[in-house]
Amino acid sequence: MIDTNRRAFLGAGALLSLSATSAGAATAPAAGDSIEADLRRYVGHGEKRAGGAGDTACGEWLAGELAKAGYAIQRQTFSAPFFETARADLVSGQTTAPVYPQPIVVPTGPGGVSGPLVRVDSAGRFAGSLKGAIALVDLAHARWSTMMAPGARGPIEAAFKAGATAVVAITNGPTGKVIALNADGRAPMFTGPVALIAPEQAGGFLAAAMQGQEARLTIEGQGGQRPAFNFVGRIDRGKGRWLAVSTPRSGWFGCAAERGPGVAVWLHLARWAAGALKDYDLAFVCNTGHEYEYLGAAEAMKEIAPPPSATRFWLHLGANVAARDWLDTPGRPAPLPGVDSQRVLSVSPALLPLARTLFAGQPGYEAPVSSEVMAAGELVEVIKAGYAPAAGVFGIHRYHHTAEDDERCLNVPATVAAAAGFRKLLQEVAAGRG
Repeated sequence: MIDTNRRAFLGAGALLSLSATSAGAATAPAAGDSIEADLRRYVGHGEKRAGGAGDTACGEWLAGELAKAGYAIQRQTFSAPFFETARADLVSGQTTAPVYPQPIVVPTGPGGVSGPLVRVDSAGRFAGSLKGAIALVDLAHARWSTMMAPGARGPIEAAFKAGATAVVAITNGPTGKVIALNADGRAPMFTGPVALIAPEQAGGFLAAAMQGQEARLTIEGQGGQRPAFNFVGRIDRGKGRWLAVSTPRSGWFGCAAERGPGVAVWLHLARWAAGALKDYDLAFVCNTGHEYEYLGAAEAMKEIAPPPSATRFWLHLGANVAARDWLDTPGRPAPLPGVDSQRVLSVSPALLPLARTLFAGQPGYEAPVSSEVMAAGELVEVIKAGYAPAAGVFGIHRYHHTAEDDERCLNVPATVAAAAGFRKLLQEVAAGRG
């Protein structure tokens, strides 16, 4: 049974050795320089919400790089939700703070929504009445990623069922910052307005909720649907057997370490594979719309992916391929030279011995799991579509889905090491040794 509940995925921190014996030692300096340059360029495209300017520019850049490497590019356009915020805040008495509208956004209108603040705990429990109230949902502490998680969705649904007119959820996590949550990309998930607030800004509102004080939530802006595009780069040599490698590029903010290392490794593998894997047809798939519960990946499977029956192997490079680790010091987290080990390498059962050997010494990856036991993210879509054998990465680093996931969160040596490991994995599978 595949465990698709990535929402419950947590790991432990560890240090990455960067000695000459590490997995990255075999990677040529030129490859490392190229990977670092690609990481910086990805970060430079800014915010990457599906169909927005940053996402579109990033997609154009990546498609152009594959075209230069000899791939034929096929694009696939689909509609993705969007919301451009004009105002989003919560006010109670003298306390005011910005909030993050939860997609698909239900606006309040210019006058906002008013009512007494009532705290709702992570199990959906509350004191008094929620009729006409603004529910302040105090989520459990976690490295949150998606509103589809029962621990996030459940207490919010309970609040609306009990009569709340709006909900503000406190995204309690490792940074104190607001954590954006993935959403259903087809329809609003809730019957009323929902916003997220950073734990570091929630104290005054929790105090107000203890007294049942009045509050006003305002969410204004313009939203709807806009075009976004996936693409595939193909080298079709007529071999009739494909190697496929995929990565998403979009996300709520800049996604430096969430998406950047996966994109950089994907691009490195595409350039290398064009000349190194000549006995196979190649398909390198790049999706957008990941933040809407894999909306782009689902569309790609319908149209631009190679047929499962003719695909020898599919590798998916998802979130947290290689992110910086941090020391938990109260109020002032300190960067560490190692890699955040809260990343999972999930592989088809037959690939487990090979993966253990190739990724020895890479925290997180050194303990690969069977995809029959645990798979998550877009890897689940790959497996459901019938691709086997397959492998994929997923994980949640410290600043995952926060605006602070910027260049400081990158770990270049760990990204280079990951690229070396995945390159070797492709080589071994292509040679029939996996």
